[in-house]
Amino acid sequence: MRNCTNTRLLRKMLIVLLLCSFIAGTFTACSDKKQSDGKTTFTVGFDAEFPPYGYKDESGEYVGFDLDTAQKVCDNLGWELVKKPINWDSKDMELNSGNIDCIWNGFTMNGREDDYTWSEPYLNNEQVMVVAADSGIENLEDLKGKNVVVQAASAALDALNSEDNKELTESFGSLTENPDYNTAFMNIDSGAADAVAVDIGVAKYQLAEREEGKYKILDEPIQTEQYAVGFAKGNEELRDTVWAEVIKLYEAGEIDKLAEQYEVADMLCIGKEETEK
Repeated sequence: MRNCTNTRLLRKMLIVLLLCSFIAGTFTACSDKKQSDGKTTFTVGFDAEFPPYGYKDESGEYVGFDLDTAQKVCDNLGWELVKKPINWDSKDMELNSGNIDCIWNGFTMNGREDDYTWSEPYLNNEQVMVVAADSGIENLEDLKGKNVVVQAASAALDALNSEDNKELTESFGSLTENPDYNTAFMNIDSGAADAVAVDIGVAKYQLAEREEGKYKILDEPIQTEQYAVGFAKGNEELRDTVWAEVIKLYEAGEIDKLAEQYEVADMLCIGKEETEK
């Protein structure tokens, strides 16, 4: 009787051990999924409503100058690109937690030099004001007492909050943060806002996509700056690997082609010893 009991006990223990082994193997497979197909994944965090750098096209695919460049880098390296839309005001949390490998999406490096491990700059940028064409606003001085909107956690907001633009910002009737630029333009259309502070490339794209002649960009920029790819602080190895491929693409003429496609060729500064400020 005791032998039978011991046998049943051993069988139960064996079953438990087999189940534990199976479950452990399952979790191991999940944790190793990044390499399961023999490819390294490269996860790019981006604002999904920031054309022409990262956005959803008519077919529902995420595209843009930055995302297409990242795709070519991954193709060359044999990596799998993972495009991860993020809330822009949560970008640091996403990067520092390891949810994304970099921020590659019209990301201004100026004023943030010590916060990330940066690539070299690749585009010159300006922060500008967009207003309704019939608003009567012709220059920055005309924004006195006006309601201005800007994307939350954006370089445009940083520019307006800088010491250089303190007098300008204090002259506004109000400065309101919007979650994205589509909302900002809707506020101009409704009359809730008089102007939106925005990157020049985004401004040009938005104006091209909307009713012709409805908006205009003020000639005087708020700030000049540069875009670069931001990696987690200290991650020079990944930065160097990725940027080396970008340079190869530039030397092969591929970056110029993408810049022409997305109408940012006049902003390109890769390979130039001196960039326009």
